[in-house]
Amino acid sequence: MTWLEGPTRNDETAGKRLRTLLERDEILRVPGTHNPLAARLAAREGFESLYISGGAVTMSLGLPDLGVMMLDELCFITRMVSRATDLPLIVDGDVGYGGTLNAMRTVRELEQAGAAAVHIEDQLLPKKCGHLNDKRLVPAEEAAAKIAAAKKAARDMVVIARTDAAGVEGLDAAIRRSNMYKEAGADVLFPDGLKSEEEFRRYAKETGGGVKLMANMTEFGRTPHYTGQEFQNMGYDIVIWPATSARVVGYAMRDLYKHIKDHDGTAGFEDRMLTRAEGYDVIGYHDFEALDESVAKSVAPEFTGENTSTERLAGE
Repeated sequence: MTWLEGPTRNDETAGKRLRTLLERDEILRVPGTHNPLAARLAAREGFESLYISGGAVTMSLGLPDLGVMMLDELCFITRMVSRATDLPLIVDGDVGYGGTLNAMRTVRELEQAGAAAVHIEDQLLPKKCGHLNDKRLVPAEEAAAKIAAAKKAARDMVVIARTDAAGVEGLDAAIRRSNMYKEAGADVLFPDGLKSEEEFRRYAKETGGGVKLMANMTEFGRTPHYTGQEFQNMGYDIVIWPATSARVVGYAMRDLYKHIKDHDGTAGFEDRMLTRAEGYDVIGYHDFEALDESVAKSVAPEFTGENTSTERLAGE
């Protein structure tokens, strides 16, 4: 069923569906999907929830992850990804796009765009990736008030409180702040930038109970590589791979453009592309065609590996 035909799920909200997934004993593995195509590909591999990273989206916009992306841009991407997959989305809400009232609006706008959860962090603007240096934090009381306000604004949305305190004030402060956020009503706690299994285990021990915990498995950061199972063994309920999709796409596009420059075309690069038929299958091309009887079912030209003139003419 295509999105033009209506909801593909029952009447449960995205937030309720995410809460159901979190009731299971197994950790929820959530890949980052910075656009609808990435979301469709991840869904085909069997993932049950997806993540929208501010860092990945800003990278795709050609912007730094310094809080310069606007809420309407994030909501647009959220709406498009939600439309493409109808899976529960965990969305990076940065600092809530301002103060307490802004955080409440962020929750309402994202929930209406289809998000199941949002995380709000305790940094000052301009914010930074949690694995970078010289981050600045808002007072813990102010951050807790923002989490309480976000909970008040949410209908069924899961509210995640992220703290960046570990890399600024130390693990003790991250634990203290997180317990304040839990008291403020956070459904999930998210410590970013932890550097060892010992830190992850201690955080889980001193904040867990009555709240879920989320871990960030970003590459090239402060956190060593751990598997989803290893995070589960440390006491975590969700693990995200936030910006990986954007990094992989950037890597592939860099190779593509170098190949075109060096070879004056794309011949020889086809084995690193989705074929036309594969691309159509991912986006449900024929499902859309079938909705209109006036549209004949398209047949993708057979790719022989030779860029003949006939294939060039039929290709587009």
